Amino acid sequence: MRIGRFKKGEKVFYAVIEENLVIPLIGSPFNQSSLKLDEVCYLLSEVSFLSPVQPSKIIAVGLNYKDHAKELGMKIPDEPIIFLKPSTSVIGTEEEIVYPPQAKQLDYEAELSLVVGKRCRNVSLKDAPGYVLGFTCGNDVTARDLQRKDGQWTRAKSFDTFAPLGPWVETELELDSIEIKLFLNGELKQSSTSSQMIFSPFHLLSFISHIMTLYPGDVIMTGTPAGVGPMKPGDKVEVVIEGIGTLKNTVVRGNEEN
Repeated sequence: MRIGRFKKGEKVFYAVIEENLVIPLIGSPFNQSSLKLDEVCYLLSEVSFLSPVQPSKIIAVGLNYKDHAKELGMKIPDEPIIFLKPSTSVIGTEEEIVYPPQAKQLDYEAELSLVVGKRCRNVSLKDAPGYVLGFTCGNDVTARDLQRKDGQWTRAKSFDTFAPLGPWVETELELDSIEIKLFLNGELKQSSTSSQMIFSPFHLLSFISHIMTLYPGDVIMTGTPAGVGPMKPGDKVEVVIEGIGTLKNTVVRGNEEN
C-alpha cells in the first residue's frame, strides 16, 4: 500500500494512492487498526504533494554501502555511524532544494528511507519489522565543503530543504536487492542495490532504538551508495527506488532571505 500526504486547497490530509487516484484517510496512518478510507477521492493531478510524513527527527547513517566505502577507500565500520537532521530540513517531491549562500559545494546522496510506524525503544532485531510503517525515497543533501571545514556534520546536513522525502511511503517492500538510483539532469549518477548495505534497515532501527526513543513518522535514512557528487542551481535531481517511485527536486540559489 502506498500512503502519501497531500494538499488540496486549504485541506492537508494523508491518503492511499491507487494508480492515479488519491483516496483520503480518515484517521492516522500510524493507527492501522482503525484505518478507514474516505468516500471522496481525487486524481493525482488535482492535489499537491507534501512530504509523506512529518518526522520529529531524521536519523541518518553514514558509510552504510560496501561500494561507497570502497569508493572512498574507507574501512567497513563495526557499528552504524549515525547523525541527525532536523525536522525543518524536510521537503516533499517537486519542492525546491535551496543552495545556501554559505556553501560552495552541495552534494546529492540518494537514500532508501525507513519510516517508523510505532513508538519504540530498545527494540530487538527480531521485532524491528513490526515497528516499521514503510519506506520512502530520500536525498541526504550535504554542504560538503562545510562538512570538511567543521569536522562534524551538523551544519552541513541541517539547512532547510536538505532532507527531501517522497513521493509517498510504500508499506510493502522486499528489501533483499532493490535498485537505488539517482539521476542528475537525466544522467545516471548513482546506481546500486540494497544488497550492498552493511547494516540492514531493521538492524539500524534496532540499533538506534537502543540510543533514543523513536516516534511514529520519524525517518531513518539508511545511507547512500557510491557515486555521490555535486549539484548546482538549476539542476534537476531524481531519486528512483525500485518498488517505491521517484523523488523529484530542483536546486535553486538561496540568499539570506530564503
